[in-house]
Amino acid sequence: MDAPPTQQERREATQDEVANLQHVADSVPAVVWVALVAGAAERFTFYAATTPWQNYIQNGRGNLAVPGSLGLGQANATNISNAFFFFSFLSPLPFAILSDVWIGRYKTLCLSFSLNICGCLALFVTSLPYVTKNSIKIAGLAISMAFLGLGTGGVRATVSPFIGDQYTVLTPQLIVTKKGKNFVTDRTFTLQYIYNVFYWFTNIASLSLIASTYLEKEVDFWAAYLLPLSTVWMLIPVMLFWQKEFVKLSPQGNVLPQAAKVIACAIRGRFRLDAAKPAFQAAMYGREVEWTDQFVSEMKKGLIACKVMACFVPFYLCTSQLTNNLISQAGQTRLGGIPNDTIQALNSIACVLLGPLIQKILYPALQRNGIAFKPIARMTSAFVIMSTAMAFTAGLQKLIYTRGPCYDQPLSCPDSKDGRIPNDISVWTQTPVYFLLAGAEILGFATLSGYSYSKSPQDMRV
Repeated sequence: MDAPPTQQERREATQDEVANLQHVADSVPAVVWVALVAGAAERFTFYAATTPWQNYIQNGRGNLAVPGSLGLGQANATNISNAFFFFSFLSPLPFAILSDVWIGRYKTLCLSFSLNICGCLALFVTSLPYVTKNSIKIAGLAISMAFLGLGTGGVRATVSPFIGDQYTVLTPQLIVTKKGKNFVTDRTFTLQYIYNVFYWFTNIASLSLIASTYLEKEVDFWAAYLLPLSTVWMLIPVMLFWQKEFVKLSPQGNVLPQAAKVIACAIRGRFRLDAAKPAFQAAMYGREVEWTDQFVSEMKKGLIACKVMACFVPFYLCTSQLTNNLISQAGQTRLGGIPNDTIQALNSIACVLLGPLIQKILYPALQRNGIAFKPIARMTSAFVIMSTAMAFTAGLQKLIYTRGPCYDQPLSCPDSKDGRIPNDISVWTQTPVYFLLAGAEILGFATLSGYSYSKSPQDMRV
């Protein structure tokens, strides 16, 4: 989506102008840019705080090859990391209800940012050098994960619709540029442009992991965790300063409780959604329900999307390797002065590079050649690419085990000089993995979002 044209004159467009003139994205108000920056800053905080966790949990103090603190081992570090990400994927549900039913998106965002501040503060304080007991560090990590998981869930549930709320122009506008050209603004194009910018902002913000991991390696973990703390605390003053300009829609209600009741009625009726229809409930139980036949029919469509989403559970597990096992694998290789958890920045870079190529070159080329690359085909391709990435990773691990000095015991044999010398293979051999993962994520997650939206009940869309 191209940037909006520079405009000189502006008024509401007539029906003829809407029908005959070229449609373009509108100019983006300042308050939208503030919301975009706030959302990106939260992603900056998230990646800066969570990326060092694998080293922090897995390795102990005194490891000369890679930084460490708790020394709980790779398996425990990976399990703890996966548990956190699973929790952060579930936590948006209660925040979505809280936002839609009670306090609204603005207050939910402020609450979520406050929770993130608490999480970063707990992580920073318990990683300071004077804290020497592992029990205190582990407690601080657990508290931090709880707060960050909740804060992340609250942001995920509200930030995208909140950004959309800030663009308030509902009708097409005629704009006349300085060159005298006439265009009509299109709300759909404008929102697409805004969310494209948000996608780029968040990918750029994720590169905070580079600074965080270098601070972890060159200074200590407390310095790495000071970076997200110093970023996230600024979000609350920004939100308060702009509160009068922000569009704060009143809570409109949430249909999730209603959907849960429909599912409960279906289970009670031997797992048949038709048993939740008002006529059936009135005939069998003599009671009136608050939903309609249409809502039950739309729930059926939504459950089709849920079946597809269930297939993405192993897909998510594969992408989670970015934050745990791939970091551990990198630590077994020659790093050349690069922190072992910095290399995953290649994934964000690959997403930024591959996204436009897939959207503007691959899809149009397939369309020109009459190849219907529909959502299920895209997601299937994503799974094939993801499988290739995991196969490559497994083969790379086998290759690492064939190299000295420690072969299948990297950093653990006497020849490693107390963990100073990794196996003789470059960390850059991981590069294809990150590009394959990026391609799979773009084809998989982006397509899943659109597919789920198209199948979801009308009242459950944002």
